[in-house]
Amino acid sequence: MDELHDLVIIGSGAAGLAAGIYAGRYGMKVLVLGGEFGGETAKAGNIENYPGFASVDGYELMDAMKKQSEALGIRLVDAKVTAISREGHCFTLEANGKTYNANAVLFAIGAERRRLGLPNEKELTGKGVHYCVTCDGPVYGGKTIAMVGGGDASVKGVNLAAEYVQKIFLIVRGKEVIAEPINFERMKKLGDKVEVLLETSVKEIVGTQKLEKLILSKPYKGSSELVVDGLFVEIGASPQVELAKSLGVELDESGYVKTDNLMRTNVDGVFAAGDVTNHFGRFKQDITAAAQGAVAATSAYEDHKVHGDLCVLHARPVGTSLHV
Repeated sequence: MDELHDLVIIGSGAAGLAAGIYAGRYGMKVLVLGGEFGGETAKAGNIENYPGFASVDGYELMDAMKKQSEALGIRLVDAKVTAISREGHCFTLEANGKTYNANAVLFAIGAERRRLGLPNEKELTGKGVHYCVTCDGPVYGGKTIAMVGGGDASVKGVNLAAEYVQKIFLIVRGKEVIAEPINFERMKKLGDKVEVLLETSVKEIVGTQKLEKLILSKPYKGSSELVVDGLFVEIGASPQVELAKSLGVELDESGYVKTDNLMRTNVDGVFAAGDVTNHFGRFKQDITAAAQGAVAATSAYEDHKVHGDLCVLHARPVGTSLHV
């Protein structure tokens, strides 16, 4: 069994690491449990809208936050939390076969990439079907790929993939592409390298050992078959809320963890920040995640000043004197 922590942060992305930095500066004993270091930011490639940096690689930004956290005495463990329970204001977490204890918990676990939900998608993941251009784009140097999605993330993915591939088909279910103007203009400058197929969906993913072709809902040049070497899916993400739900944390109407303006949930001692919440609606950025993490850590600190000794007292054997 692990020692007692003032705060355990689940997630090591922008929200979790920012929370760790603030909690560390408050002098709290903090543990960060992150199943995948850096979250989506670490796989985002070049970031050009984070204040203080004209341009910074997402992984490098997260690594800088990690080092800043460690310098403040924050302990980071590469472990995925699989279960969590609560007794009063005391929390027990299970991760990679180990038990961790905390006075408070902060969910900064983020969101999981959405899938198309098509037959063969799971079987061909990593064999032509991908969800991270930063991770897998370089594999398709000089080849043809398709990108599914009509938002800013997919346009940024196109711009990044264009550095490697020969041809990109952007498959958009809606009537238009909705992206930040600067990213959209950058994509337009790619010219014939990118073809946008509007009001089109992928109906089938064909292949046995690897992706061979896609079946489209709308013909392209007289055929519903589109032969590509790779398929990248950028259709948003779903918040990872199962652990929070197991504690009785309320969700909002969109399925995100519900918080107040101070990032407190309905369960005393439980806080949330980043993409697991819908605090800023569809506007989910590193800067908003980091800001929420800072606020959540501050709320956890205020909570700790009131309830900080409850777990110690709760854990004391019956009959043991409280006097030293």
